[in-house]
Amino acid sequence: MSDNEFDVLDELYFVVSFPDLKSTLSLSDAELCAALQSLIKQGYVKILYPDQDTEHEYDAASFGQHCQDYYFLATKAGLVVHNSV
Repeated sequence: MSDNEFDVLDELYFVVSFPDLKSTLSLSDAELCAALQSLIKQGYVKILYPDQDTEHEYDAASFGQHCQDYYFLATKAGLVVHNSV
């Protein structure tokens, strides 16, 4: 797990919007989206959209275009991995 991925997971114990995540972490939009995409592919983060209560299916083709519109939350697997590092 990269440092960026670890830092992102550290912020996702509760539902967080992309703008809030970006304001907390010192990462560019591209770096943050890349870290989120990697964590989602590994099953460590889930997407919530259009609101904080609705889980949204990951779509690789459109993720980059909509990354900044989503909310994110660590999965149980993500929390386990984060706490074991």
